Amino acid sequence: MKLEPPRFEDGKQLIIAGLRGRFTSATWAGIPAQWERLKSHGTLHDQVGKAHYGLCFNVSGGFNYLSGVEVRDTAKLPAGYTHITVPAQRYVVFSHLGHVSKIRDTCDAIWRQWFPRSGYEFAKPAAGAPDFFERYGELFNPETGMSDIEVWIPIR
Repeated sequence: MKLEPPRFEDGKQLIIAGLRGRFTSATWAGIPAQWERLKSHGTLHDQVGKAHYGLCFNVSGGFNYLSGVEVRDTAKLPAGYTHITVPAQRYVVFSHLGHVSKIRDTCDAIWRQWFPRSGYEFAKPAAGAPDFFERYGELFNPETGMSDIEVWIPIR
């Protein structure tokens, strides 16, 4: 897979609130249903902007995935919601140009092609922080699964 050249960002601290699930390669197909449950709640109290985030946490035997939005405050979250603080740090940011269902291909290319040749190292996250995240910008179209998708990976 050919990657677009990345950009580098000094990311600000984010508070992401949403729904969290545990997935494996066998249950990966359940992620869209988690996004649908999130969408059913509408805009959250104290939500910042319209971007959505998919936070990925590597764990033994699979991964945890939090689908959510940025918020200013977590005091009035709906029942069942959780929140994570993503620390301010340096990121390499890749655009994903295809359908959202193919984002794993972009992630594989980043880890297998770009990182080994880049001279950069993955910055292991602080305790509780995601390993990396997907950002679905305001132009992302959930009906078509296309446009304005980025993968943000902390680097050093």
